[in-house]
Amino acid sequence: MHKPALPLEGTDSFQDQIRIVLVETSHSGNIGAVARAMKNMGLGNLWLVNPNSFPDEASYARSSGASDVLDRANVVSSLDEALADCVLVMGTSARGRKVPWPVIAPPEAAVAASENATNGPVALVFGRENHGLSNEELQRCHYHIHIPSNPDYSSLNLAMAVQVMCYELRMHFLRSLEGGEGSPYLKPMTAPGDPGWDVPPAPVNDVEGFFGHLEQVLVDVDFHRRENPRQLMTRLRRLFQRARLDQMEINILRGILTSVQKAAGAKADSKITEADSKATGQDNGHV
Repeated sequence: MHKPALPLEGTDSFQDQIRIVLVETSHSGNIGAVARAMKNMGLGNLWLVNPNSFPDEASYARSSGASDVLDRANVVSSLDEALADCVLVMGTSARGRKVPWPVIAPPEAAVAASENATNGPVALVFGRENHGLSNEELQRCHYHIHIPSNPDYSSLNLAMAVQVMCYELRMHFLRSLEGGEGSPYLKPMTAPGDPGWDVPPAPVNDVEGFFGHLEQVLVDVDFHRRENPRQLMTRLRRLFQRARLDQMEINILRGILTSVQKAAGAKADSKITEADSKATGQDNGHV
């Protein structure tokens, strides 16, 4: 019915204690999309309260390889069954209430979920596609989670809402890992010298050699005059310094400049040869 799934990633407690609960989901494809969102972020504990249709081909097709999450899903007939052993319950809601309820944003919800998961299961509850959770269901929650979407178009697709929360949980999980185990996932890689960059940064001497070469080529092609420099080289220097070139990039740029010099020299020689030829022809005509 479905292709084998790759294994889940993450600690058992992180996977099992955080419970994603979907209430009366109308479209089984959305259940598959939720499973995919969960597995993307290392979660695998899915509970389904009275789904309209599950399991079926649509849910497995939309899971895109997260079939093991669907295989393990707990299907129950009421929200009470899904929440019975939980120590913390948080439900998503985009609507204001007549009676104010504790409301937290996704990052704070992830912190609360992770902290309470050491004491027992934590449930994140998501409502129906068309009208979310009822007032009675929301009153079963310790907190309401508000995803600060565009107020003029605040309704999120079910799987998108789950993805937002799973992402926040994932980030909190990675930050909490000891010994820097989460660092490769969290540290940016934007320039030479960052972990993971394939070539070392170019040393200052090589960069200065490139700038000297660049200026000479610009002079050779009559684009730049040393006696009237204005700010051309200053601005070009700022441009390339902002790029933080690595050694391979310096070599490539120097190779390009050398080719430009050769091409410019060949054209200059061609013009000289052509001029000499015309002069010779004129001289011969006079002879």
